[in-house]
Parts: sequence; C-alpha cells; structure tokens
Amino acid sequence: MLKNIILGVLLLLQSGCGNKQADQPQREHKPPTSTPPILYPTSNDNESGIQSVQNLELPLIKPGEMIVYHTGYTLSFNETYEQANWVAYELTEQETNRLYDRTDKFLIDPSVRTGTATDSDYKNSGYDRGHLAPAADMGWSSTTMAESFYYSNMSPQLPGFNRGVWKRLEELVRTWAVESDAIYVVTGPVLTSGLSYIGWNQVAVPNYYYKVILDYRNPEIKAIGFILPNASSSAPLQDFAVSIDKVEQLTGINFFHLLPDKEEDKLEASTCSSCWTWKSAVKKYSTSSSSSPSSQCTGITQAGNRCKRMTKNPNGKCFQHD
Repeated sequence: MLKNIILGVLLLLQSGCGNKQADQPQREHKPPTSTPPILYPTSNDNESGIQSVQNLELPLIKPGEMIVYHTGYTLSFNETYEQANWVAYELTEQETNRLYDRTDKFLIDPSVRTGTATDSDYKNSGYDRGHLAPAADMGWSSTTMAESFYYSNMSPQLPGFNRGVWKRLEELVRTWAVESDAIYVVTGPVLTSGLSYIGWNQVAVPNYYYKVILDYRNPEIKAIGFILPNASSSAPLQDFAVSIDKVEQLTGINFFHLLPDKEEDKLEASTCSSCWTWKSAVKKYSTSSSSSPSSQCTGITQAGNRCKRMTKNPNGKCFQHD
C-alpha cells in the first residue's frame, strides 16, 4: 500500500510540473541580428516601376551588431559610443505628409538592452540632441513620431550644424522622396577613436556625419552620399556630396549590399550631382495630433534672447530648454 501511495505522489508531482510549464507565457521572438534581409526578384514591369527588394535600406549587418527594429526605422546601436552606427529607413512621398506634431519628449530607448543616453548627458553640454532619422520624416503616425525621440536616434550636434546645414539636407531629402515616390536613406555619425565625450554615459561627439540616399525607382535609378563636418556652414549642399564608395571607406559600412553586384558597384562609385534637384520644397504640414495652442518658448538662448521656437509643452519650454 505504501508503494501505491508513493507512486500516486510521483504521478501528482509530474502532473503539476506539466501544468506549471503550460501556464508559462510564450517568449516573444525577434529577428536575430545575423538574419540577412530577404531578397525578392526585381521587376521593371510593374505599374509603379518599383524594384521589389525587401529591406534594401539595411546595410550589411556585422557579427555581434546590436540591431534595433522600430516602426519607422532600424538602427545599429554602438554601446562604445552610446549612439547608433547607422539609422536606416525607406521614406515615401506619402510619409512626408506629417500628420502628427513633434512630441519633443526625449526618451530612453527601451529596446536597447544596454541602455542609452539620458537627458542629463546633454544638459548644459552645449550640444543639441540631433536627430539621425528626422522627426519630420516620422510624422506619419503617432508611434513613429514618438520613437523618433528615442536617445538611440540622437547624436551630439553643434547647434549651428543641427539647425543649419543638417536641417537643410533633411529638407532636401524629403523633397527627393516626393519627387521619386520613395527613397532609401541611411544616416549616422562617423565614429572613430579620439573623439570627445559628454555626460555620465560618455556619449561621443562625432566630428562628421553622413547620409546616403538611394532612389531605386524607374525611370532613373540613382544614388548619392554626403559627408558633413559637425560645424556651422552656409556652403551649398552640393559641396558635401560624395560617392557612396567614399562614405563606405570612411565608415566601414557596406550600404545597399542587396543590390546586384554590378549595379551596386556602378551606383556607389558615381557622384551625379546633375541627377538630383538641389532646391528643397518644404511642405506645409497638416496636423491632427493635438488641438492645444502653441506658445513661444520661455527659454533664453546663449545670446541672452528669448527663444523663438513655438511649443505645446505645459511648462512653456521647447525641447531645447526643457
């Protein structure tokens, strides 16, 4: 009888363990960082002339890279420098119609497992929290707008650069998205040894930034790169245009590697300035995010003047002075 009791207890324990395992929530499976993007056959015969290559914007992912996927963009995060190696996304003509205002709410990226920079790293540093993927490119949904303010998408930029030549280039890229129906954009800092740092988290201050753009739509497939020093400049944007090959040499990043080899080699070796429009056409945006009125920021600039930005922040300050 004792044997039967022991056998019954063992069976009960086994049954209990099985139930406990069945009650455990399933883990969320995310794409591994080493998984290559999917290549579909290209076709020039569809009505829109779109070359159907999935994830064409993504550079070649290196072993061990921390790849973070967001709704509107993908990034490779560099823990050593506390910012992205690159941020990549497709920008369509429709997505340039901004439906949501800037949130101006900077956030730690919850998807970066090692943590990102914080407000305190930039406070009183003299540097702007410069967007890599611009907020104005991400205004097509409330989610993409909010995610554009993750610190993983920020890099320390001098105010004259962030609000000047960098902004001009961002506006021009949006013009190209409208003209071409859609373009692929990869942008980021040039991260090298010997950089200075800001904040407790030691956020590196890049000396240069880059953008590479691919228009992979008929009738004119073209590509171009830019390298810009982190400094104020009134020079025309053409002065910073380079081949994508040159950006690859500077950064060690392999852009648009999913293109057929011969096509990639040809596109990335050339710098066809005449293939592109150089006058931006900044659109007037319609918004639907908030009906609360904007007011002039109460912050004071470095020159001692009142900030001219408009804000909906309840404390009366824009993102720069918050």
